[in-house]
Amino acid sequence: MLNSFYAKLSALFLVLIVGLGVLLAVLGGRTAQRYADEVEQKLNRTLAQEMVPRFEPLLEDSIDYKGIRATIRDMTGINRRIEIYILDRTGTVKASFAPPSAAIRQKKIDMAPIRRFMKGEGLPILGDDPRHGNAEKPFSAARIELMGEDNYYLYVILGSEQYASVAGMIEDSYIIRGGLVGLGLVVVVVAGLGLLLFRRLTQRLRRVQHAVMAFEQGDYEQRIDARSSDEIGQLATSFNRMADTLVDTMEELRQADRMRRELVANVSHDLRSPLASIQGYLETVHMKDGDLAPEERQRYVKTALRNTRRLNDLVSELFELSKLETKQVEPTLEPFPIPELAQDVVMQYEPQADEQGIDLRAELPEQHARVRADIGLVERALSNLIDNAIHYTPDGGTVCVRLVNEDENVCVEVRDTGPGIPEDELPHIFERFYRVDKSRDRDSGGAGLGLAIANTILDLHDQSLKVESTVGEGTTFRFRLPVAADGAGR
Repeated sequence: MLNSFYAKLSALFLVLIVGLGVLLAVLGGRTAQRYADEVEQKLNRTLAQEMVPRFEPLLEDSIDYKGIRATIRDMTGINRRIEIYILDRTGTVKASFAPPSAAIRQKKIDMAPIRRFMKGEGLPILGDDPRHGNAEKPFSAARIELMGEDNYYLYVILGSEQYASVAGMIEDSYIIRGGLVGLGLVVVVVAGLGLLLFRRLTQRLRRVQHAVMAFEQGDYEQRIDARSSDEIGQLATSFNRMADTLVDTMEELRQADRMRRELVANVSHDLRSPLASIQGYLETVHMKDGDLAPEERQRYVKTALRNTRRLNDLVSELFELSKLETKQVEPTLEPFPIPELAQDVVMQYEPQADEQGIDLRAELPEQHARVRADIGLVERALSNLIDNAIHYTPDGGTVCVRLVNEDENVCVEVRDTGPGIPEDELPHIFERFYRVDKSRDRDSGGAGLGLAIANTILDLHDQSLKVESTVGEGTTFRFRLPVAADGAGR
C-alpha cells in the first residue's frame, strides 16, 4: 500500500501542507512579535528623553542608586516591563537599574542600533539585552550627563526579563490560541480535500492500470471508458487505439500465418501432383519401353509433357504474384485504347470458348476511350478474368466483356452465366489458391492464382477489383481505369 502512487502522492501532499502550516505559524508569530515591538517602541520612543531631567540631578557627583530606584518606582508604579541602564560612549554598562532576578550577562552592547535610533531611522530598531546575551529587544535611548560628562546614554529596554517570562502567558491567550486553531482547521480541511481529490484522480489511474494488466493477461477486449479530455482521458484514448491496433495486427498475423500454411499446403499439392504424374508416366515408358505400342508411348509422353507445362505455368504464376505483391514490378503508365485491348484479348480466348461451347463476346461503346495504365499488366488482369469466367461457365453459357464510358473512368466488366459464388465465399476469392468449387481438379479449375494476380495488378494502379455474384445466375467482375488526358479516341 505504501508503494502505491496514491500513498506516495498523499504523503508528499501532507508533508507539504503540514510544512506550510508550520511555516505560516512561525512567520505569523514572528510578524506578530515584530509588530508588537514596533508598537511598543513607537509608543515609548521618547521615554528615555523624558527620564533624563529626573535622573541627571541624581548623577551629578555620583550615581545615587537608591534615589534612582525610588524615582523609577514613582515613574513606573507596578509596571515592570522596563529595564534601565547607563552606558558610556563605547557601550559599556556603567550602571543597571533592572530587577535583580538575573545577572547581567553582557557588559558591553552594540552601539550601532543606538546611533540609528538617535538619528531617527524607521522603527522598529532592536538593541542588545544585557541580561540575555543573544536576545534583541525594542528600546529607547537618550544622552545623559554623568558627573558633569555628557558622553553617556540612558538605555531603556522596553521588554524586561519579567515581561519576557510573561510573554509565554500571552502566547497562551485566546487570541493566539484562536489563530493557531484556525490555522490548524485550515490545514486539516485543505489536507482532507486534497486527499479526496487525489483519491479520485488515482482511481482513474487505477482503472487504466487494471485495463492494461487485463490486456497483458490476454483479455484483448479490455477497453477504458474515456469520459474526459484531460491527460488521463487522452491516456485512456491512446490505450484504446493502441489496443485496437494490436488486436488488428494480431488478427492480420494470424491471417497471414493461416495463408502461409495454406500456401505451403497448396503449393506442395500442386507441385506434387504433376510431378508424381510425370514420374509415373516416365517410369512406365522406361520399364515397358520394348512392350509399348508407338501410340501408347506417344500418349504417355504427351501426358507427361502436359503436366510439365502445368508445373511451368504454376511456377511462373507464383513468381509473377510474388513480384507483384512485393512491388518489384512498377506499372508503366501510358495512354492506350482500352476497347482495342479488350477486343484482342477476347479474340485470343475465342478458340477455347468455342471448344467448350461458350458464347464469348465483347460489348464495346461507340465512343472509344483511351485510358492511362500499364497496358501489359491490364492485359494480364483482363486475361485472367476471362480465363476464370470460361473455366467456371458451363457448356452453352455466355461470357461477356463489356466497357462503359463514365465521366473520368472507363468501367471494365467481365460477366459470366456460371453457377455463381455463395455470399460467404466472396471475401476469399482473391486469396491465393482459393477455389469456390473444391471438387474441381487443377486442370479444369485452375491453380487459384488468376484472381489474386488480377487483384494485385489493380492494387498497383490504385484501383479495386469488385465482384457481384448470384448463385445460379452468374458472376460479374468489375474494375475501373482513369481516362487519359487526351480523352477519347476515334
